[in-house]
Amino acid sequence: MTLTDGDLQRKATSEYPVMQRAGVRFMRPLAEFGGGFLGGIGQRVMFTRQIARAFREPSTWGPLIIPQMRAIGVDSIPLAAMVAAFIGGVIAMQVRYQLFPGISLSVVGLSVRQMVVLELGPLLTGLVLAGRVGARMSAEIGTMRVTEQIDALETLAYDPVAYLIIPRLIAGTLMLPLLVVVANTVGILTGLVTALYATDVTMNDFRDGLRLGFGEFQVWYSLIKATMFGTAIAFFCTYEGYTSEAGAEGVGRSTARAVVNASIAILILDALTAFVLAPYLQA
Repeated sequence: MTLTDGDLQRKATSEYPVMQRAGVRFMRPLAEFGGGFLGGIGQRVMFTRQIARAFREPSTWGPLIIPQMRAIGVDSIPLAAMVAAFIGGVIAMQVRYQLFPGISLSVVGLSVRQMVVLELGPLLTGLVLAGRVGARMSAEIGTMRVTEQIDALETLAYDPVAYLIIPRLIAGTLMLPLLVVVANTVGILTGLVTALYATDVTMNDFRDGLRLGFGEFQVWYSLIKATMFGTAIAFFCTYEGYTSEAGAEGVGRSTARAVVNASIAILILDALTAFVLAPYLQA
């Protein structure tokens, strides 16, 4: 028996018997969502395979890492520092004026250190960079896709993944931890200045709080999260740009998806990291 084109076409819901229509209406959206979800996972797995293969061409991606490190990391220092400065100042002010009478003022320094280093420093820096750097990555690569510049690279015997994706992936993985170091430092210093000049917290109080319960792994915890966030931003944003659809509208949709997917990935990784490593943070 041979299937015709009509047999292969999906039947409209109204063509099913009345008793089956409710089930069809319920199952079709689930099937479409499941197919799209699994298809997206498969496409990203294949993209990961292409990235692994592209690492075999260091002569292509090696010279491009430094320019990407500057674009992703160095040019983002002012924004990361500004965000961290407000974070540190607000935390110090809020904690001080939420303390009950009789509680040691050293809690202000402790709270600033814990909130900035363990959570808000890497998390907000990653989210801000997902908007600034991630959107730029996706738009650049997406524009190259729709203007057929990626096809031109293949014609010139360049692997577009090695030329476009690997440098951004390495630069994002390396530079976000460095940005988080800057953000953590600025956040703590801003918290100190705010506590000293806007509250009654003294230098000794703040310093005692910074030292209280401090462990070296707390710094490594922050850097581990930053490394994963940088990799996630580069991976999801370059993927969306590389698979962008034709036209300005397609590039716009890809850029929006890139920022959203990267932000969601950062939040998920943040929760998973806390779930796995938080028990080891106590000094």
